[in-house]
Amino acid sequence: MSRIAIIGAGAWGTALAVQAARAGNRAAPLQVTLWAREPARAREIAARRENPRLPGVALGGEITVTADLAAIAADFFLLAVPVQHLRAVARDLPPGAAVICAKGIEAGSLLMPSEMLAELAPERPLAVLTGPNFATEIASGLPAAAVVAARDAGLRLRIMESLASDNFRLYGNDDPIGAELGGAAKNVIAIAAGAVIGAGLGENARAALITRGLAEMARLAQALGGRAETMTGLSGLGDLVLTCTGPMSRNFSLGLALGRGEALPAILARQRGVAEGVATAPALVARAAKAGCEVPICAAVATVLAGDASLRAAMTTLLARPPRDE
Repeated sequence: MSRIAIIGAGAWGTALAVQAARAGNRAAPLQVTLWAREPARAREIAARRENPRLPGVALGGEITVTADLAAIAADFFLLAVPVQHLRAVARDLPPGAAVICAKGIEAGSLLMPSEMLAELAPERPLAVLTGPNFATEIASGLPAAAVVAARDAGLRLRIMESLASDNFRLYGNDDPIGAELGGAAKNVIAIAAGAVIGAGLGENARAALITRGLAEMARLAQALGGRAETMTGLSGLGDLVLTCTGPMSRNFSLGLALGRGEALPAILARQRGVAEGVATAPALVARAAKAGCEVPICAAVATVLAGDASLRAAMTTLLARPPRDE
């Protein structure tokens, strides 16, 4: 029997626990554990068999909920905590392969999650699970696809076999850097897309922004040692389109409110869950600068979030860039 632990009991972590249990019921049995940081919250979820972060989704009896990280034994740890809190959790992670399910770049170190984990535990097997997936739809069993990216082909296959089900199709990929970069950058582009719509700048502007945002992602992936073509798949284009158009996207919703003239502190105060693009934007721009890679859309988002430019001024700067071939 395979053992899977999901670290992080937010909406996404809970959806992954439900999906893992579903995959286990379909194929070989799985032992599924969901870890919550706060003991009181773990007890509440275990007693109610439902997480308030994902209302209406029942947790099956095969899912164990705990706050005791040290006591968990698992073959795979699915890391679904926000990237800015991942290091603190990863330091205490028991032995087992780590499957990164969070999207972003760590502020300060400018590391992507796989780089952070490789630094903390070089011997730990690593993979990335990413793609165009909203938690509520995955938990409900609606059709979806995602990517498992790892350099180790055997590890990729084991994870895919453990988590796939009839309505959740998994593809393999050997470019974890590209896959992670797609998941991080699309959140920043989604803030810009939301701002465009919120400001009433039109669908033409959003389409142009998504397309040029994809070009930025491809350039940066290549500059960081990944592959540009990874950005044409589920972890790039697929995730970008969903996050820039889906109303359930926290990053798009945040941008929408910014475009309507709301202040960032007020938007963040009422949000449930984390809009990873806010912390990722300045880190991504700094990482791109170190690599000598231009990311003008992401840079514009970072200046707006920092309060260094208005949305209108940032848009004017983007449109005034010198002419160039596509």
